[in-house]
Amino acid sequence: MANVAITGAGRGIALELVRSHAAKGDRVFALVRNPSKAAELQAIASGSDGKVSIHEMDVAETASVTSGAAETGAEPIDLLYNVAGVLGEASAQLDGVDWDDFDYALEVMLKGPMRVLTAFLPRMRAGCKVINFSSQLAASTWPYGGYYPYVAAKAGLNRMMRSVATDLKDRGIVVGIVHPGYVQTDMSGPDADITPQESAEAIIALTEAWTLEESGEFYNWNGKKHEW
Repeated sequence: MANVAITGAGRGIALELVRSHAAKGDRVFALVRNPSKAAELQAIASGSDGKVSIHEMDVAETASVTSGAAETGAEPIDLLYNVAGVLGEASAQLDGVDWDDFDYALEVMLKGPMRVLTAFLPRMRAGCKVINFSSQLAASTWPYGGYYPYVAAKAGLNRMMRSVATDLKDRGIVVGIVHPGYVQTDMSGPDADITPQESAEAIIALTEAWTLEESGEFYNWNGKKHEW
């Protein structure tokens, strides 16, 4: 049994990660900004025989991350999924950038994963894995424009977590970066390629196979390295 912490656990791929890890018998700490609005997550937790607990955490707020992590107790963390994200302003208009929206995207998707990682770091041991959700839009090979806050946050996340991987390698902690696929979520819509369940199951398999030698690498959900 592993102790698993998952941010953004109220919906989409993160919700399916909660469901799948609970079914495997893992202890899951489901971290969500608004627990009262996470009805499906509450249903999973209530039927989990104590395997799943829900904890309030807004990854954009340092105090919320600190208190949410503390609420999960003192047990070692074996696996952390940094999933929480926002799309941000999708417009490609260069003469009307919403800077508050831009800053919020960075708070959630760039600073947020670092806040969460450092909050749980004292409870991580050799063999722990930290899997950070990025996007194909973060790669220099992405051929389209727009999505400025989103691509900035995700590209920064990739490079930052590669540095973190280097710094944690001597401690035996694996840091991974993953593109979860084009998934049928609130963000991508119902016409995307794969379901949240398909993405979650593939990412769990990828995570289990991730080695320390591959720490800091960027992978697709299907196990293929992602160029960036």
